[in-house]
Amino acid sequence: MSETKVVRTLVGKVVSDKMNKTVTVLVERKVKHPIYGKIVRRSKKFHAHDETNQYQVGDLVVISETRPLSRTKTWVVTSLVGRAV
Repeated sequence: MSETKVVRTLVGKVVSDKMNKTVTVLVERKVKHPIYGKIVRRSKKFHAHDETNQYQVGDLVVISETRPLSRTKTWVVTSLVGRAV
């Protein structure tokens, strides 16, 4: 019996494409403040592998977790959601 591995996926915006075969993706999430109850935005940046250098700054992309590709890269860009305007 083969088991399928659950792969984490996130949606974020490309904020840097200066590196070769790598993009920096900003992922934002909204959480409720534990005391005040206000919805606040939390963000984190991930380095993601872009084999063909096809994604530019402003693109909305889906990234998924993979094996470590370098010291900071453990994500790979899987698909494009929306192009930059």
